[in-house]
Amino acid sequence: MNPAAAQPALPLDRLVVTPAADAERIELDVLFVGAGPAGLAGAIELARLVKRDNETGGGLGDVAIGVLEKAEALGEHSLSGAVVNPNALRELFPELADKDFPFRGPVTKEAVYLMTAGGQVRIPTPPTMHNRGHFIASLCELVRWLGVKAEELGVNVFTGFPAAQLLARGDRVMGVRTQAAGLDRDGKPGAGYAAPNDLIARVTALSEGTRGLLSQAFFEWQRVAADNPQIYALGVKEIWETKQPLDRVIHTMGWPLGDAFGGSFLYPLEPHLVALGLVVGLDYRDADTDVHVLLQRLKLHPLVHGLLAGGEMVEWGAKTIPEGGYYSVPRRRSGDGVVVLGDAAGLVDVPSLKGIHYAMQSGMFAARAIFAALKADDTTAARLAEYDRLVDESFIMRDLYHTRNMRLAFKDGFYAGGFKAALMTLTGGRFPGGRIAVEADAAVERMAAPGASPTFTPDGKLTFSKVDAVFKAGNATRDTIPSHLIVGKHVSPELARRRLRGGERCVAGERAQLRGLQSHRRAGPPLDAARRGQRPQVQADVSGACRARAPYYGAPSQHRCPLSPPGRLTQTFGHTTSLYQTTT
Repeated sequence: MNPAAAQPALPLDRLVVTPAADAERIELDVLFVGAGPAGLAGAIELARLVKRDNETGGGLGDVAIGVLEKAEALGEHSLSGAVVNPNALRELFPELADKDFPFRGPVTKEAVYLMTAGGQVRIPTPPTMHNRGHFIASLCELVRWLGVKAEELGVNVFTGFPAAQLLARGDRVMGVRTQAAGLDRDGKPGAGYAAPNDLIARVTALSEGTRGLLSQAFFEWQRVAADNPQIYALGVKEIWETKQPLDRVIHTMGWPLGDAFGGSFLYPLEPHLVALGLVVGLDYRDADTDVHVLLQRLKLHPLVHGLLAGGEMVEWGAKTIPEGGYYSVPRRRSGDGVVVLGDAAGLVDVPSLKGIHYAMQSGMFAARAIFAALKADDTTAARLAEYDRLVDESFIMRDLYHTRNMRLAFKDGFYAGGFKAALMTLTGGRFPGGRIAVEADAAVERMAAPGASPTFTPDGKLTFSKVDAVFKAGNATRDTIPSHLIVGKHVSPELARRRLRGGERCVAGERAQLRGLQSHRRAGPPLDAARRGQRPQVQADVSGACRARAPYYGAPSQHRCPLSPPGRLTQTFGHTTSLYQTTT
């Protein structure tokens, strides 16, 4: 079963548009799209450079800097729990000490386990995974703290506005258009309707995070390629208040993943507050793989069960992670009036499990390149290519190059990949020489076991259904919003059958179902519709974690349930996603 065969084309005509003369508009000098670590760090660095220039008589004058964020409040789309390399924060705030940053504490102990179904073996921590000198943090708390710092410097932060379209003239990016709010299921203005706004900027910095819709549109529109397609993992995370304390960072590999790539983590935010998660590469071959269910099974393992017993799950979330590494980073991350930052550009190092400081550093590099462009009154692609040079010559790309093939080695399975990764570590990345080629996640052939899909019955105390989990994400989705899935026209009977069998297994609770088709007056059963070559449709109901839609169906911008009908995701409507709150 090859899901990529049913993948529709990215609708560039809907994603890259010309600014409308009569649209409501806000004019800025620089706009950062996405208030995560990359966008906020870039805005802070740029504001400081401008301030310093004006204080020293540089003559640049006022520069209007804006940050556009789809969440209703900063941090609401950043689930707590991370281990952070502090170097980027130290560079961004040289006047502050580590104790002044919003960290929960330093990593003082860590352990790595190889898991079996009934036990575990502690193994030496791989060199790339050592966290000595790093800090445990709540990511949503870090984002809120950065937001305060940005506003103190005069940066305009606009929350609650999803960016839906790139504005362009010719090859030049002019800004973004926000998504209209308050649309009904038919796409017509309803109660609380708010028209879209155009935000026009001399430079637009796309800091949308993993699988950013506009970043994907930019790369495809400008035909910017990489040596390998980007591949992804899906991470499902829970925050637990526990009765038992946890005094160390724990990572695991092996069970319950079988031959899929991935592992779990447990991070102590406080002695009795734990971030627990499972990350699985989306190049898995078993069509019945369900990351949420795997995490629930993991909690039944003695190593984890003993920690969580008697506790309470307080938050849940899911997101994708770019895993392609060095060979999947686009050859350029800039253009006329635009730069692409952080996770949106694939700047994540999987072997070290790090990306936050790379995202922040890329934002700082972008700020320096943008500042020089504004000083020269030249924001063309040639001038903004300075951003690419800064990234390419920095520790970011050096780190990614050092581990360039480690994640890719696991395309042949967990144990073969582990052996190859060990050789790569011993040789400093020189083995095996050259690039390991991989295919996009959607192009990986899936094998479906005959008969019914495996079932899992949650107990509601330690293990939970997806519906209960999405509730813990603070989901604020309206039931009447328009569907934001673009459905493929040709779905094979086999693929339709798998989608129907997996309808309850969507990672974030969406009940995406195939039903009868427009081309026929009578809507037959979904499977019969697929056999007749009819076009499938999707119910408009969406989930609280659309960014976690697995790239199971491949190629850019379909943040979608691994088992929903093949299609692509456009921007959501209004505040229809997770609201993460845990900060204490």
